[in-house]
Amino acid sequence: MAHGLAGMKNCGLEPFAELFAGNGLAVLSFDYRGFADSEGTPRQLISPKRHVQDYLSAIKYARTREDINVDKIALWGSSFSGGHVIKAASKDKNIATISAQVPFVSGLASSFPIVIKNGPKYLFKAVTSCFRDIFRAITGRKPYTVPVYAYPGNFAILNTHDSRPGYDSLIPEGMEVVNAAPTRIFLTMILYRPTAVARLIKCPALVVAGKTDSLIPIKSVQKTVQKMKQPEFLTIPGGHFDPYHGEQFDVVSKKQLEFFKCHLATHS
Repeated sequence: MAHGLAGMKNCGLEPFAELFAGNGLAVLSFDYRGFADSEGTPRQLISPKRHVQDYLSAIKYARTREDINVDKIALWGSSFSGGHVIKAASKDKNIATISAQVPFVSGLASSFPIVIKNGPKYLFKAVTSCFRDIFRAITGRKPYTVPVYAYPGNFAILNTHDSRPGYDSLIPEGMEVVNAAPTRIFLTMILYRPTAVARLIKCPALVVAGKTDSLIPIKSVQKTVQKMKQPEFLTIPGGHFDPYHGEQFDVVSKKQLEFFKCHLATHS
């Protein structure tokens, strides 16, 4: 399991991991290369391609362990990584099951509402900053970065009404985070479409969506679920960050635990 857009494993993932581990499941939680304590440069680079590769590397490592059932490996992802687990499972046919929580499934579907709400100035700034960063990469210079999240009216990759409060709610007290990422993500995010490979997901898949999600349109998630072979779809009466907290965390995490235990059980 790994986090979403610029997230780190100790920012909201530990309660899920602890619940799963406390009920007999081995959990491998990791940070992508370039984030937190993981090595790699450029730092803070949000790259769907690299993130999926990191998932596949984590799976490869897990299969070297003698203390787990290597035939019963599941993938868990949330938000951006909800899309990553779809991509990873489409590449690795031996994955037993996946859980995709408020998953990013289409760059166009998620970007369009943000662009419409922010207007042409936001679009122009996103495009120019993106190519500024790409030019810096080509010429071997330090990446050009912008905030990952901000309040509405401020320029950032995400600036919906709940983006800043949502991210802040996941950060442990006293922990310092880098709220910045290279702006080439504006281009790669629009082109990223995990929904395009959803038809290749033949293993059981639990997909959770928020009815009032400001970042992931629920219709795009529903269309993705319809392409899968063995989907189970759970909707919650909340937004993008609600599965991490309170009552919705209890509902979602317990459902995920039940789902995993059902499909990862070893029958003699």
